[in-house]
Amino acid sequence: ILLSLIQAADYDIPKAEQGIIYIDEIDKVSRKNSNPSITRDVSGEGVQQAMLKIIEGCVANVPPQGGRKHPHQDFMQIKTDNILFIVGGAFEGMDEIITKRSSKSINTFGFNKPSNDEPIEPNEKAVTSDDLMQYGFIPEFVGRLPVLVTLNDLTREELIQIMTKPKNAFVKQYQALFEMDNITLEFTDKSLEAAADKAIQQQTGARGLRSIIESTLLDVMYELPSIGDAKICTVSDDAVRGEEPVKITKESGELIRLPIVEKRSA
Repeated sequence: ILLSLIQAADYDIPKAEQGIIYIDEIDKVSRKNSNPSITRDVSGEGVQQAMLKIIEGCVANVPPQGGRKHPHQDFMQIKTDNILFIVGGAFEGMDEIITKRSSKSINTFGFNKPSNDEPIEPNEKAVTSDDLMQYGFIPEFVGRLPVLVTLNDLTREELIQIMTKPKNAFVKQYQALFEMDNITLEFTDKSLEAAADKAIQQQTGARGLRSIIESTLLDVMYELPSIGDAKICTVSDDAVRGEEPVKITKESGELIRLPIVEKRSA
């Protein structure tokens, strides 16, 4: 982790010491049971224990080439006191812990007993330190993360922005790929909305968008070399949903519709 930060700072140690480290999928290192293990836990509590000093602040010795430490290898020393550590994850199952905790804080007798289908109020969705410890994080690790923030699911509009706005947005990447063959790739507004809706339905978030677009364009990318004089490819919302093929317009203005190939789920 620290080596990646140093490399991102072009091996400028003072610059790296003012850097930001984001650790994703931190929920994967939660302790799987409440009983402390006497054996080495390489995937849960052991990882949390190893990260304590780095997050709290220390002088860490980092091998320049990474990998295992070698007795004759020089180390780069970096102070982690001023590095901002941000951790995140999906925390699957956390909703159940919050719901159970929220139900205990209100009257649960008689007619005031809440329904299981009753939505949790926004102020009750906030994760507490106790929730994290119940999820499987040791108190020492939770104590070094003073600010807890709950993020909402990405909306359709935000997913569309992810597909189109960044400099290296993958919609732009596909358009550049088609442009290499002098073909204009067009996405209708509704096609982007359909891709975003599909990602929301599949609960894959932004990471699932690329595979959705890839599966939509896979057949047409395979067939384009055999068409020869294709000029424009238009992706509609029906094409994203698999209800019709991507439209191909030739230089002569002729419209080609490839047959729909049923996608088999892996």
